[in-house]
Amino acid sequence: MKKLNPEHIKEVMKMVNRAAYFRLLSISIRELGLGYSIVEMELEEKHLNPFGGIHGGAYSSLIDTAAYWALYGDLDESSGLISIDVSVHNLAVAKEGKLLAKGKRIKAGKTLCLAEAVVYDEENRTMAAGSSKMIVSHNLQTIESARRFMDAATLPPKFLQ
Repeated sequence: MKKLNPEHIKEVMKMVNRAAYFRLLSISIRELGLGYSIVEMELEEKHLNPFGGIHGGAYSSLIDTAAYWALYGDLDESSGLISIDVSVHNLAVAKEGKLLAKGKRIKAGKTLCLAEAVVYDEENRTMAAGSSKMIVSHNLQTIESARRFMDAATLPPKFLQ
């Protein structure tokens, strides 16, 4: 079984956490490993709908992001993932505070992958849940293409020998 290189994971998290979309939504990856991820969002006014509660799109972004990164460790370095179907269940209204989305791999196939994520508030209440189905792309949307787009330093190898 492949073992993720901790230095690669550290550098990927640092790079991705400064991506424009992550900064726009105040999202950051907190943990990343084989088959799981933890993504955090600091809830701000920009995340709220006109009624004062979190917009469903914010939950959707958290769920899709946590699901993606839960699958990342299963990909070889020349592959990427593209979301083809995201299912989101809004279970409670968040209005402030920090949200954690915990992503978990369900199935990492050669062509299709499925991961789920659950969003919790600071009191560990379940706020939303969902899943993301992704297609494996070869030489498209790879971590190397992200590195080039973000003009980041070369990453350490993804896997240890």
